[in-house]
Amino acid sequence: MAKRVLTTESGAPVADNQNSATAGVGGPILLQDQHLLEKLARFNRERIPERVVHARGSGAYGYFEVTDDVTGFTSADFLSEVGKRTETFLRFSTVADSLGGADAVRDPRGFALKFYTNEGNYDLVGNNTPVFFIKDPIKFPDFIHSQKRDPFTGRQEPDNVWDFWAHAPEATHQITWLMGDRGIPASYRHMNGYGSHTYQWTNAEGEAFFVKYHFKTNQGVRSLSAEQAAELVGRDANSHQTDLLQAIERGVNPSWTLHVQVMPAAEAADYRFNPFDLTKVWPHADYPLQRVGRLVLDRNPDNVFAEVEQAAFSPNNFVPGIGPSPDKMLQGRLFAYADAHRYRLGVNHTQLPVNAPKAAQADNYGRDGLHATRYGSRHDKNYEPNSYAGPAQTGSALGAPLAVHGWTGTYETAAHVKDDDFFQAGELYRLMSEDEKGRLVANIAGGLSQVTRDDVIEKNLAHFHAADADYGKRVEEAVRALRED
Repeated sequence: MAKRVLTTESGAPVADNQNSATAGVGGPILLQDQHLLEKLARFNRERIPERVVHARGSGAYGYFEVTDDVTGFTSADFLSEVGKRTETFLRFSTVADSLGGADAVRDPRGFALKFYTNEGNYDLVGNNTPVFFIKDPIKFPDFIHSQKRDPFTGRQEPDNVWDFWAHAPEATHQITWLMGDRGIPASYRHMNGYGSHTYQWTNAEGEAFFVKYHFKTNQGVRSLSAEQAAELVGRDANSHQTDLLQAIERGVNPSWTLHVQVMPAAEAADYRFNPFDLTKVWPHADYPLQRVGRLVLDRNPDNVFAEVEQAAFSPNNFVPGIGPSPDKMLQGRLFAYADAHRYRLGVNHTQLPVNAPKAAQADNYGRDGLHATRYGSRHDKNYEPNSYAGPAQTGSALGAPLAVHGWTGTYETAAHVKDDDFFQAGELYRLMSEDEKGRLVANIAGGLSQVTRDDVIEKNLAHFHAADADYGKRVEEAVRALRED
């Protein structure tokens, strides 16, 4: 086997990679040492801006296989027949911490899935919880600022965390999820994934349905207590990355079964609460889970930076038969995600291998920009319409149109009959066993008791009382006991 030759970035062979060029033995280093300067300059630029949220991530390739006929609800080609397989890439992540954070922490987990379909890439960007803290994207930067490191102390501050939640009663449902037993997954393999938002499916006849995605782990849900998580972080801060990598390398390929809840579009307007509210779930009694297929992860990335750190997901990457809903948080993310990647990775980030279509070809009039690799032939025009057989529109909408009416302006979302910020949080609490309730209360009280302002504590306690009288009473007593110690 021929020995590989070390080269510079331009491909020239490197004569000496151990010693810098100097002016004589022991003399100063020469500016003409091109290899040294290139190596140091390249090293200085190895890092790109980390994601503001979802910075700490792991990922793997796999496939999605359709197991059940859903053509009555969507015309999406990758869901068109039982047995059809589509290549995928799934990125897991924590939300609040930085790239150097630990895996086993109490935090929602990102569950971002890219389908490389033959109609282009479809990105489904969700979490391991079916709900979220807020329902309007205009509050998102403020929410994240309250959860990230304080600009003065440089650490996450309970005062900031709970002060924001005190002013966001709709967060009570997600807080109950986060502080409960599923708040710290044992691994990425042992948690569910959810699309969280409401999406639109449209069938071949043009009928529209609203759907919610549920990826149920086939490994079983396993979680860690706060004590178990602290011990695990001390042993291996990269515990979830380690587990995912090693499982796939051993051939123990994790899998999830995809189910959807399907609501005929005509039922949305009169549903008892707003079906597009990200802080609420649809009860399964109203819209039962319907099985769609199976997601399997079977291949680790060759390079974590190139394929996990540079992976870019955007919920506005739809395919025919799937589209957005009026979910306000989803509407905000349709812009924000793609814009974040243009900032971090450049306008041509979709040409990176992990982001580029695999079963389809990107063919448009986007040109130039940083790191452009797609040029077309020398005879291709860079405008449309043209007379030179360039790519042209199909005239076929991705999904069914949504009816809108009214005056432009800023409005609170119109209330449905049973809209409420606390009822579903109470329902979740009442589903828990006594042991689960005890751990939930202890987790909440541990953070809330550290808040320095009494009025912020009282506002948060009022939310738990509104969700369930016993819930509020227990949290209040636990906070009082910790503050008296």
